[in-house]
Amino acid sequence: MSKHNRLSAIIPITSDARSDVRKLGGILIDAGPAALSTINLRVGMLVTHAPLNPKMILENRRMVTEKLAALWDTGLEVQMAWLDMLSGGHTPWWTTSLRILEPLHKRAIDNSKRLS
Repeated sequence: MSKHNRLSAIIPITSDARSDVRKLGGILIDAGPAALSTINLRVGMLVTHAPLNPKMILENRRMVTEKLAALWDTGLEVQMAWLDMLSGGHTPWWTTSLRILEPLHKRAIDNSKRLS
């Protein structure tokens, strides 16, 4: 492998790669506050509603279902990245990171909007 190829695997050189890294940074900056907002809103619901309230039961079921779906999507992307690496392929870290974090980011934003 040439020195240029090794370097481009670590440092985003092309404009598309730099765009992906910026998008990844935006996701990381955006997902944190959305996740904290969702946690605060759910804790507020737990404090103000009885545990056997039908609204709380539905919300808890929905939360667990969404968490399992997010874990499934994330696990699938991680597994695909490992298989690609083991088969001799190479996907840059920024592309793999985007694929792994996008489902989590989407769910965090959607939950924050729905609960607020």
